[in-house]
Amino acid sequence: MSSLRHCVALVLAGVFPLTGCLFRSQRVEQPIAVPLKSATCEELIENLDSQAGRVQSMQATVDIDTSVGGEKKGTLTKYQSIRGYVLARKPAMLRMIGLVPIVRDRAFDMVSDGVEFKLWIPPKNRFIIGRNDSEIHSTTEPLENLRPQQIYDALLLRPTDRQSEIAVCESETSSSTNPKGQKVLLAAYILDVIRTGEHPFLSRKIVFNRVDLLPHRQLLYDLEGNVQTVAVYENYREESGTNFPWRIEISRPQEEYAFTLNMVKLDLNLPLPDDKFTLEQPPGVEVVHLDKQPGTPLSRSQPSPNR
Repeated sequence: MSSLRHCVALVLAGVFPLTGCLFRSQRVEQPIAVPLKSATCEELIENLDSQAGRVQSMQATVDIDTSVGGEKKGTLTKYQSIRGYVLARKPAMLRMIGLVPIVRDRAFDMVSDGVEFKLWIPPKNRFIIGRNDSEIHSTTEPLENLRPQQIYDALLLRPTDRQSEIAVCESETSSSTNPKGQKVLLAAYILDVIRTGEHPFLSRKIVFNRVDLLPHRQLLYDLEGNVQTVAVYENYREESGTNFPWRIEISRPQEEYAFTLNMVKLDLNLPLPDDKFTLEQPPGVEVVHLDKQPGTPLSRSQPSPNR
């Protein structure tokens, strides 16, 4: 049987080139080649650590585009763009304010010290207090799904921790079609950051575009290997001696909500005192206390005076 198959293969190999009607060939379009930069894994790690180390604080005026929904919900809702402000200071301080369109009253005000956060939603007269790891998944109030740590981790890239993390590299090549209909070669280096310890896990992936060797994408994972946050960085400009993206897209695939920050004004490494990250509870608001353990029901209290 083996000899028979071998003979058949030889016959077919000899017949096909002589029988033009049995096959058709066509020219494969080659993608447009662009100049690519090269780097070793250690150079990518040093690049990430250096860039992360040069940014200690940021203060930005932004336009915020928000969307909620997707395949799980079956619908996608896009909200009107609003003006806002973002303040961040290492190691973990964050404040984010959104303004109602036209009248420019506050739509929300959120602040965090890296452990606990407060979220004030004036249009709902609601004041939420909880830990950064407290989770609720509101389909009617998407603002209540926001968590400062998710935003902070996407805004300011963290350097690798040589004591508790190891990083390995891989390369990736693909092609895409540009607005002119031309195929363009895409090439990237991917830095896989693995958290070590008793239960090692993939903590994050940072994707470097080989055109400029800048981080253009970051994926953050949970302990089970699920993607928690996807951040896309575009429109880099040089600010205070470092390249910083003026467009940052942050999405949460599990909760199906996303928002984009388009920088209007950006200042890096300016002093940001503690009072910039203080949010007092307004009098007469409905207070929502998130229980200490994630996933537990909310604890609500009646409107109370300011403490």
